[in-house]
Amino acid sequence: MPIYEYQCSSCEKIHEVMQKFSDAPMAECPECKGSVSKIMSSTSFALKGSGWYSTDYKTSGKAEVKPAPKAESKPAPKAESKA
Repeated sequence: MPIYEYQCSSCEKIHEVMQKFSDAPMAECPECKGSVSKIMSSTSFALKGSGWYSTDYKTSGKAEVKPAPKAESKPAPKAESKA
């Protein structure tokens, strides 16, 4: 379940509330009964370091790039004429 943050307009306290997506949003401050508004908070999830992609999926060493093989074109066979 996600955690939402609400700030009271009266006492200015911030409350963290764990709610389902289907739950109604919080309407009043549990401490002073003032009106609250949902605030945007920063996430605790962060990708740090040299990058998860380059450390988890990258092949070891330098990748060798091979050119695609060229299609050989063969001349069309000559039609033999019988006379």
